[in-house]
Amino acid sequence: MTSYAITQTCCNDATCVAVCPVNCIHPTPQERAFGSTEMLHIDPTTCIGCGACADACPVEAIFPVDSLPLAQREYATINAAYYADRTPEPAPDGPNFHAWDEPTFPRVLPSDFAPLKVAVVGTGPAGMYAVQDLLLHTSAEVTLIDRLPVTGGLVRYGVAPDHPATKKVGDTFARFHTHPRVRMHLGLDVGTDVTAQELAAHHDAVIYAVGASADRTLAVPGEDLPGSISARAFVAWYNGHPDAAPDAIDLSAERVVVVGNGNVALDVARILLADPDSLARTDIADHALASLRAGKVREVVLLGRRGPEDAAYTKSELLALQHVPGLDLVVDDHDPRTVSAIDEAGPATDPKGKAALLRGVTRDRVDWAEAPAPGRRIVLRFHSAPVEMLGEEAVQGVRVAEASGERTIRTDMVLRAIGYRGVPVAGLPFDESTGTVPHDGGRVTGTTGTYVVGWIKRGPSGGIGANRTCAAETVTTLLADAVAGALPAPRSTPKAFHRLARRRKGKGGAALSR
Repeated sequence: MTSYAITQTCCNDATCVAVCPVNCIHPTPQERAFGSTEMLHIDPTTCIGCGACADACPVEAIFPVDSLPLAQREYATINAAYYADRTPEPAPDGPNFHAWDEPTFPRVLPSDFAPLKVAVVGTGPAGMYAVQDLLLHTSAEVTLIDRLPVTGGLVRYGVAPDHPATKKVGDTFARFHTHPRVRMHLGLDVGTDVTAQELAAHHDAVIYAVGASADRTLAVPGEDLPGSISARAFVAWYNGHPDAAPDAIDLSAERVVVVGNGNVALDVARILLADPDSLARTDIADHALASLRAGKVREVVLLGRRGPEDAAYTKSELLALQHVPGLDLVVDDHDPRTVSAIDEAGPATDPKGKAALLRGVTRDRVDWAEAPAPGRRIVLRFHSAPVEMLGEEAVQGVRVAEASGERTIRTDMVLRAIGYRGVPVAGLPFDESTGTVPHDGGRVTGTTGTYVVGWIKRGPSGGIGANRTCAAETVTTLLADAVAGALPAPRSTPKAFHRLARRRKGKGGAALSR
């Protein structure tokens, strides 16, 4: 009997936890560490090899240990190491495999609870987890709306094309698009084609799952020069987002500087240097593939304000980067703090253990005034904060602050990967300081019948799986309001809204109503 291991693409959805018969996957949603963990882990000493977790995983991240691909065999050790210092759970009395938590019933619906008419704006993971919850646990009828002509949100337009397993979570949600209690309108923009008031007037409740569609800014001189581009715009371009022009990106630079060192920064660096023939087997946009084939990029520099122990990327994404064929990973050892953090780091399983993963990586003192070295490489430069984008009519360099003063890195292209930011939603309050809609448990502050979920609710943090817990909280609040009689009575019906949507969309040639 072989145990299973969770690998790089873990989305923290925790569906695997729910189906495991022996409670061998941790942290669970009931445990404190669940909110901050980068991935879940299977205990090899408890796992019985039944494979239920692998069957349930929406992103195909779970494999038998003896079947792990070469590049992922280290995950057997990573899973086991998580349990090295854990006290084994005492064996329970009786026939159960493990001790079960006390049952809880956060939702209690009366037997005569009438079907709700709910509109959900946004078809990304946050919106679809809310739809899934409503359809599976109530008799609600759902109107599903997206301003884009294709469903998926960030799963479709934000996940790197060389991560097809992560995109498979979209297949889990797709089954609800054709559910008999769902009516879907794609290419319909709430705030332009229909107003928020019109949407609310035809439904008992409206849930906004519109994400965070803007960028955080660096607030440094030269940030708006041509050649300085947000990573969000670059990701949208290579994923074929309808709002991204095919000719929006120029890849004539040999060196690209990426400001930030989170997972998005690693994604854009990896795509810039990927083998085009390998990318041709993915769903990357045709125009992006052609540009990458013709492009000159051979070095990508990732700037991080803090040290390697505080890098924002996940350990799994950094590990994957070290297995990309033909790609060199280099640490710029300009600052002795970087060297010390790597050499003195504890095990990679420690909270600050990210630095340990760089222990075997090549170190180099780079001359940034010179052209990039031959080959393809990613340079991690920690303790470097950009203070100015240099150039007259376009970017020609980045001036960075470091411990010894300031230094100029020669480049013709800068990607800003410092985070996303929500934008105001028509008809809803908005907190400019956080880029979110103020709420109480998902209920929009100062309103009745209006709710938020996902990044517009909590800010741009957490991966795909975090939206499941987020959506559960919002739907629980909505149902409690319905039971309490706090939802406003709609003035019209969803059927009338569908007629209205078709008329409005017909004027603009929108994509689909079902």
